[in-house]
Amino acid sequence: MAKRGRTGALVALALAGAAAWVARDIPRQMGGKAKGDRLARVLASPQFAGGKFRNSVPATELMPSSMPRLAVAAFRDRESRHPRLPIPLVSPDPGLDAEGLHITWYGHSSALVEIEGRRVLLDPVWSERCSPSRLSGPKRLHEPPVALRDLPPLDAVLISHDHYDHLDMETIQNLVDLQAAPFLVPLGVGAHLERWGVPATRIIELDWNEQAKVAGLEFIATAARHFSGRGFTRDETLWTSWVINGPSRRVFYSGDTGYFPGFAEVGEKHGPFDVTLIQIGAYGDAWPDIHMIPEDGVATHQDVRGGLMIPVHWATFNLALHEWPEPANRAWAEAKARDVRLAIPRPGERVDVDNPPAVDGWWQAIA
Repeated sequence: MAKRGRTGALVALALAGAAAWVARDIPRQMGGKAKGDRLARVLASPQFAGGKFRNSVPATELMPSSMPRLAVAAFRDRESRHPRLPIPLVSPDPGLDAEGLHITWYGHSSALVEIEGRRVLLDPVWSERCSPSRLSGPKRLHEPPVALRDLPPLDAVLISHDHYDHLDMETIQNLVDLQAAPFLVPLGVGAHLERWGVPATRIIELDWNEQAKVAGLEFIATAARHFSGRGFTRDETLWTSWVINGPSRRVFYSGDTGYFPGFAEVGEKHGPFDVTLIQIGAYGDAWPDIHMIPEDGVATHQDVRGGLMIPVHWATFNLALHEWPEPANRAWAEAKARDVRLAIPRPGERVDVDNPPAVDGWWQAIA
């Protein structure tokens, strides 16, 4: 009886600890709300109307009536949405300089851009799950190929929007301590960062078509077709694609987006680009306007007048109903059909934009 009593006490203690964590951390994960000068900027934005940010081309929203059907579908063919074998990782060499133009994809949309001596980190997510909970939500299919503490010194961190698979509270908090770089974020997202302890002096918030200069680089927030929200409300913060301009090299990052004519405008105004990082995964018939299918990703690359295309937003988290290798397969086929230069690196593999590796279909061997 005494042993049972001790076991019961330990269970009760564990449950109490879990409840305390839920009560403390999940509300913090939701982030903050714009106030004061930040709220004034939000209200004055041309993208903000009727209490929310809006796309320049309206997007179809996921209807609540479709949720039961999607929930049932999520339990079918689950094996096909995971690789059969471990995803091969490449350990980056920390001793390489940042000259020229190199891209290291860490998985999903997290990537390092090394451009003419400067380093920019995109949408860093190092947590085990992209979720407000440590116990549930999409779980990583591979480890990060490099530890956060082993990243080289950064000059800037770019965030495209506030969804959990792009803005990770724990990663941000660690980067505040490990790095001195500023965070460039879409309008309103700074409220999340401030709640998590990022000093206001390290936050640069931009509306579409606004720019900032950091460490000799020019950053321009450009339009995307998506949505935002970390809790029960939507579209209180902006989403964006990004232009990164060095002295002579140019990079475009799509963020999460549906296909729309705005990309041709980006190409006309800011292109051509030496390299693009384009979202190709996590698409579905129930949300056709907020995540591109791979073929639209290739079209976007051409619209912005890109040179080399590197697909992102696939492989690391299971966020849709398509098979795990499908985004890369379709992007590769479409790139060949359109004569687009393509690189599909393994997580952690550093791509020299001027001398990229040939596409070898590595993902097909493990699917």
